[in-house]
Amino acid sequence: MLDVFLQTLPFFLIVGLGYGAGRTGFFTESATAWLTKFVFYFALSAMLFRFSANLSFAEVLDWTFVAAYLWGTAFVYLIATLVAFLRRLSIEETAIEAQCAAIGNTGFLGVPMLTLLLGQAAIGPVMLVLAVDLIVFGSLVVILVTGSRDGRMNLGILRTVGLGLVKNPMIVSIVLGFAWSGLRLPIPDPMNQFLSILGGAATPGALFAIGASLASKSAERPMVAGWLSFCKLVLHPALVALAALVLFPVEPFAAAVMISAAALPVAGNVYILAQHYRVAPHRVSASILISTAGAVVTVSLVIGWVSGLH
Repeated sequence: MLDVFLQTLPFFLIVGLGYGAGRTGFFTESATAWLTKFVFYFALSAMLFRFSANLSFAEVLDWTFVAAYLWGTAFVYLIATLVAFLRRLSIEETAIEAQCAAIGNTGFLGVPMLTLLLGQAAIGPVMLVLAVDLIVFGSLVVILVTGSRDGRMNLGILRTVGLGLVKNPMIVSIVLGFAWSGLRLPIPDPMNQFLSILGGAATPGALFAIGASLASKSAERPMVAGWLSFCKLVLHPALVALAALVLFPVEPFAAAVMISAAALPVAGNVYILAQHYRVAPHRVSASILISTAGAVVTVSLVIGWVSGLH
């Protein structure tokens, strides 16, 4: 377990470095926003395209895997929803809290960290997790919040969801990569080198950006944020493990990757949604801060445990 902790520690040290740079003002909020944009639209997209272009979509797509991850994630989503309803929160606040409880930082933290820690074979399962998070649950929160405000479902909501998916560079780069792979086109050496160099900036850039963005977060309403962090760091991987190992038995290595991805802290894009819709941004901010700090220990524990599954 100590070996696993020491392997994950460098990733969180880069997050800590970013946090220090942001906290001291050396890295301003404006600089963090631009770095995040570079990673999101260029570096991470290059990494995802290169990964998916070298994979076969037919080999990656595993409906049992999808069913297991969907069941585990939907279960924790439901738990957070029920607790929010018992606290008599609005549908909008409930949707945002459920998103905190179930959606991890797979894009910025999971893709670079898990592929380095668990090996190149982890790429396919991690991208499946990312796709489910973005397509299913990313769409669900928009439908719930927008539908609640409008009082009904309409084509405008579906149009908003569709445009959001089409404009998401992570989805676009994965789809284009699989399309390239499906056409059986080799990646020319200059293009491969270009993607490799640009994609190489994704890991340090994303981790530093996570830390710098945390510097502007506050730990208001720590009790609620602590509950949501517990859901994300403990309940989510536990329920996904139950689904992947018992209810919908998944191949051991893929199950290990899925459970590790479920153990990741609250995703930063939940805060972007909360800010955009003006729904509990401080609560989400605190959840991201607390869950990321806790993940230094919990992610190591989970990865250490799942390493015995394969």
